[in-house]
Amino acid sequence: MSTATPEPSGDTRVVAVVGPTAVGKTALAERIARVLGGEIVSADSMQVYKGMDIGTAKPPPEKRSVPYHCLDLVEPGTPFSAALFQRVARQSINEIVAGSRTPLVCGGTGLYIRAALDDWEFPGGERATHEREALELEAKTVGPEALHARLAAVDEASAALIHPSNVRRTIRALEMYARGESYARQAERFSMRKSVYDTIFVGLTMDREKLYKRIDDRVDAMIEMGLLAEVQALLQAGFRSALTATQAIGYKELVPVVEADRDLAAATAEIKQATRRYAKRQMTWFRSDARIRWIDRTGRCDDELTEVALGLLESHEQPTGVPLQGTWRLPTT
Repeated sequence: MSTATPEPSGDTRVVAVVGPTAVGKTALAERIARVLGGEIVSADSMQVYKGMDIGTAKPPPEKRSVPYHCLDLVEPGTPFSAALFQRVARQSINEIVAGSRTPLVCGGTGLYIRAALDDWEFPGGERATHEREALELEAKTVGPEALHARLAAVDEASAALIHPSNVRRTIRALEMYARGESYARQAERFSMRKSVYDTIFVGLTMDREKLYKRIDDRVDAMIEMGLLAEVQALLQAGFRSALTATQAIGYKELVPVVEADRDLAAATAEIKQATRRYAKRQMTWFRSDARIRWIDRTGRCDDELTEVALGLLESHEQPTGVPLQGTWRLPTT
């Protein structure tokens, strides 16, 4: 994996398909990709992990109708961040464009979507790692408030945005200051929501109760497909800490079923509830982005949904004058 983040180009056309979990983003992205001659860049913070397949709704290789990128990047438990995702996702976008194909970034992890597509920089590299370790030690020695005061002395604007007890953000701001950058300026760029590509954002939504029913049905299907066996295999492989992480919905609830003979039905109900709450958080995140052109998929069949999405793409202003790859026709197969 290259350590340098590729420089994006504003002339590069990217389609982003976003929305809450279980709304049908992947299926729509595949259909659009087949029409445009495209490839999918998955923007899901859990699908980067190998072996975590059923619980993350990762499309099985034999069912993928177009090429995918950013799946199965690391072993469970291996630290992976939005900064790392930005690097890999942009490399993938470059590769797709180099092959005269259209990149489609598809996923529900809002931070990963923005990391890949927007004007957002992350502290990184070996030097940053050493700086972070030293600052973490300082925070433990002098306390969070004293560390925050040091930030305020050199970068008052950034310190004003960070609570004194938030050590992680204080450290990040000090790292950035040491590199001649500003946490406050970065936060301003982040709030501006400026894409570094010529990006068309398509959002999928639907009636909340119907979405919740889709979530419940999908969780039941995951259990039937062998999610419990997948959890057991991952535990036997030594990945317990990864499965019990807060974001590992569908895995952390089943660990006690495997280890302590907890009731499977109760755990399944917890997965459904946690997934519904996650979908609500996703919609809160995405609704704040005015660039997204929303499609309500309630009551629409796949063909109609795809046709509406293609219509949005066709009406997108194209300042470069370069058409998207492909034609505006529904796939015949």
